[in-house]
Amino acid sequence: MKVVRGLEDIPQEFRDAYVTIGNFDGVHLGHIPILKRIIEEAHGENRKALVITFDPHPKKVLHPDIKPFYLITTLEEKIQLLEEVGIDGVILLPFSLEFSKISAEAFVNQILWYTLHIRKIFVGHDYSFGKNKVGNVTFLANKGKKFGFGVEVFSAVKFGDETISSTRLRYAILNGNVKMAMRLLGRPYIISGTVIPGKSRGTALGIPTANINPEKELIPAEGVYAVIVQLEDNRYKGVLNIGFNPTFSDNERSIEVYILDFSENIYGKSVKVFFIDRIRDEVKFDTPEQLVGQIKNDVEQALVMLKPYC
Repeated sequence: MKVVRGLEDIPQEFRDAYVTIGNFDGVHLGHIPILKRIIEEAHGENRKALVITFDPHPKKVLHPDIKPFYLITTLEEKIQLLEEVGIDGVILLPFSLEFSKISAEAFVNQILWYTLHIRKIFVGHDYSFGKNKVGNVTFLANKGKKFGFGVEVFSAVKFGDETISSTRLRYAILNGNVKMAMRLLGRPYIISGTVIPGKSRGTALGIPTANINPEKELIPAEGVYAVIVQLEDNRYKGVLNIGFNPTFSDNERSIEVYILDFSENIYGKSVKVFFIDRIRDEVKFDTPEQLVGQIKNDVEQALVMLKPYC
């Protein structure tokens, strides 16, 4: 898959392509139907299937007061997921306040038509674009008739009675409902990070944990989780705690994972954590021994939760 930043050096093969446009944060099950459809149609016509997206996310530029604005996927994760779906190319449009002032008319005329000469565009039913969000599906349809490109509009994808959306996903993750997040994503929510030194309390208690410095800010709520840990090409079962270690009265939040049947020194190494299910809230125990007893119970429960996955 080719990734192009900006519009200055668009490959010739990207012209006359089938395209979709959006933020695609999470690349979740609400996105998959439109991505699959564009790939099917484009390849049926021997054309490229392209995604036009933005970096940084427009909300970070237009609403800097929202701090932090939690992204479900890093840019690198999003690109990798789009490639795995089968997209042929991604055009990253640098988003700025100046870019946000481009009119819907100019966006279609200059970018979609003059620069890319699109064959067809696929959008969600509520898609809007351009300054003051003047552009919508009706605007696109009228432009398509004028220039000769197709427009296909997709309805919202629902899970239960609610639409699958990046916003719904963020709430699920922040509330610790990682099982729901997995249903909406079609895969476990992942946090990547580097293993850093901790306070070695787990080792002293006979339950060594790896402290993780995460790459992104969207972290599930405090609590204990059943997880799968990937280290290089190997995957292990684990029990992960997010919180402030109330038994020891810590003041800083930590992310610690007890990797089952594992004893290597992995300081400085990168790991991926796949969140499968939530075991319990974080609890303060009267003694370290009580904590150890509870962790043993957590391990037993985690093994049951993880059995279908590894």
